[in-house]
Amino acid sequence: MFENIKKIRENDPAAKSYLEVILCYPGLHALWFHGIAHFLYKCKIILLARYINYLTRFLTGIDIHPGAKISSGIMIDHGMGIVIGETAEIGKGCLIYQGVTLGGTGKESGKRHPTLKENVVIGSGAKVLGNITIGANVRIGAGSVVMRDVPDNCTVVGIPGRVVKTNIQNSDHMLDHGEMPDPVAKVFSILHEKIESLQIEIANMSKEKIKKDMFKKEEKEFLQEFFIDGDGI
Repeated sequence: MFENIKKIRENDPAAKSYLEVILCYPGLHALWFHGIAHFLYKCKIILLARYINYLTRFLTGIDIHPGAKISSGIMIDHGMGIVIGETAEIGKGCLIYQGVTLGGTGKESGKRHPTLKENVVIGSGAKVLGNITIGANVRIGAGSVVMRDVPDNCTVVGIPGRVVKTNIQNSDHMLDHGEMPDPVAKVFSILHEKIESLQIEIANMSKEKIKKDMFKKEEKEFLQEFFIDGDGI
């Protein structure tokens, strides 16, 4: 409990005091209620656990299934619209923004939700689906859809999610959306350079062709004048 409070106080510049964090952060409240619901779930008191989950969703806008395993030191920023499935596992130090879904991909049984290792950051609106593992210190960009395992120390963006940066050295794993790479823009930049180089090559080829055509025209005129229409040799 206290690790979650400390995590918010250290990482959220909007938090002005510990008392404000305790009273005004729905993500923290959702984690507290989840702790109670998860204990009841493990004790096989399923109905009461689900009812606490229902009340928590009503109060905070955050839906965490009582079966989900969540470590301490987690930060849920704002939290509205977050959905965390029954078999999801979240490691210590993770940061989850609003609108995130840790969900399944169908009606399969058993482990069907993601596992997040330590210090994972998931941007707003991202979807992490299926029984996959997200490695330690991974950053997932806002709006991304991830359906495959991601190794440690990577940045993932896009739909579907693609690894665009590896071996993150910065120990501060807070997600800075302004520094996220844009693979689509990079592809368009490469294509633009290719098109420009092809245009130059085509222009050069056209100049050569014009020179050759002019030479052939001169040859034809010479033959026509002196050998065909003229007296010949």
